[in-house]
Amino acid sequence: MSAVLLPDGSGSLAEHVLSGPGAWTRPQAPISSRKAYAAAHVVPHALGDNTPGAPARLDWDATLGFRHDVWSYGLGVADAMDTAQRGMGLDWAATQELIRRSTAEAASVLSAGAPALAGRTVRDLIACGAGTDQLDPAGIAPGEAGLQAVEAAYREQLAVVEGAGAKVVLMASRALVRAARGAEDYLRVYTGLLDEVRHPVVLHWLGTMFDPALGGYWGSDDVGTATETFLELIRSRPEKVDGVKVSLLDAEHETRLRAALPDGVRLYTGDDFNYPELVHGDGTRHSDALLGIFAGIYPAASTALQAYDAGQPDRARAILESTEALGRHVFGAPTFYYKSGIAFLSWLNGHQPGYQMVGGLHSGRSVPHLVRVFELADGAGLLLDPELAARRMSAFLDVAGLGAPALVPAGSTGGAA
Repeated sequence: MSAVLLPDGSGSLAEHVLSGPGAWTRPQAPISSRKAYAAAHVVPHALGDNTPGAPARLDWDATLGFRHDVWSYGLGVADAMDTAQRGMGLDWAATQELIRRSTAEAASVLSAGAPALAGRTVRDLIACGAGTDQLDPAGIAPGEAGLQAVEAAYREQLAVVEGAGAKVVLMASRALVRAARGAEDYLRVYTGLLDEVRHPVVLHWLGTMFDPALGGYWGSDDVGTATETFLELIRSRPEKVDGVKVSLLDAEHETRLRAALPDGVRLYTGDDFNYPELVHGDGTRHSDALLGIFAGIYPAASTALQAYDAGQPDRARAILESTEALGRHVFGAPTFYYKSGIAFLSWLNGHQPGYQMVGGLHSGRSVPHLVRVFELADGAGLLLDPELAARRMSAFLDVAGLGAPALVPAGSTGGAA
C-alpha cells in the first residue's frame, strides 16, 4: 500500500493510506442501456507559454492519449467544449486543430475493431462543440448587425465540426446574449442553424454557474420562461435535434424537461451534482450523459453503465453514487473552475506530465481544495496507480510549501512536518 502526508486542517500533516483502485472493468461489448460522453479536457505542452491570453499550445500525445483511454471504456468523448476550456484559455485556432485531430483519432479507433465499439460510428465516439468564441462579445451590439455576426460565427464553426465528421454540440454563445433583444432572436438564430445542419445536433444550455456571461439565455432570466422558448425551438425541428445537454444543476427542472421533450430527443444530463439519480431515472425515463465529471470518473462510470446493461440497476446506481461526493466537490462554487480539478485528477493518474492548464487555469483552485479532490478520488477508487498518485501528491504539497516527504511507507508514524 502507498501513503502520503496530507494537511489535516489543524496545521499539521497526517498520514493518509491510499485505498487502491476500484474493481473497474472495460466492456467487452458496446454499452447499450445509456448513451454517454465524457467531456474531455486538454493537456498543455509543458514548455508552452500557458499564461492568461497566450495562444494555446497543446501536448497532442497526452491530449489524444487521454481520449483513447476514455474510448477503451466504451464511452464517447465530448470535445472542444467548456471542459476543454472554451472561452477560458483554448483559442479558436487550437480548437479547430483539436476537433480535427480528435475526430481522426476516433475514426482510427473504430478501424481497429474493438469489440466494445462494434457497430458504432464516429459520431457515437466524438461530439464537438460549435460556438461563437472567435468573436469578442464586447464588440457585439444588440440588433441586426450583431445577430448576423453571431450567425456567421456559428456557421464557420459548424463547417469545421461537420467537416471533420463529428457530432455537433451547438454551444451557448456569449455573443448571442449581447446581440439578442429577446426570445424571438434566439429562435431566429437557432432555427436557421438547425435548418442548415447535415445531421441532428445536441443543443447545449449552460447555466450561469458554469459561465456568468450567459445570464438571460433563451431571452429570459426566469428559468420557466426560458424553458418554454427552448421547448418551442425543439418542437419546431425535432428531427434536427439528437438531444439536449442541460447544465443547470437542478435535478427537478431536468426531470420536468425530460418528460416534455418530443419522442426521440434525448436528454444528456450535464448535472455534475445530481447525475446518479438522473442517469438512473425515475422508473419511466432516464437521462443519458454528457458530463465533465465523467472525464474524472470514466472507469467507474463505464462500469456502472455495464451494470445497467447486465440488469443490475441497484449496483449501477451504487457505483455512480460512490463518486457523487467527488463530483460535488470538483464542481463546487465557483463552478467554472471545475476544469482545474479534472486536470489535477488527470495528472495524478499519469495522463499528463505536469499539473498545468492552458491560460494558467491550474491556479483556479486552492491547495486545500485539491487536497480534498485527492482524498475523495482515493475514497472512490479513482486513483488508479496509488504509488504514482501518492508520489505526485507529495511533490505537489512540497512545491506548495508544506514540506511533505516524497513518499511515506504505509504504517509509518509520520506526523507534523
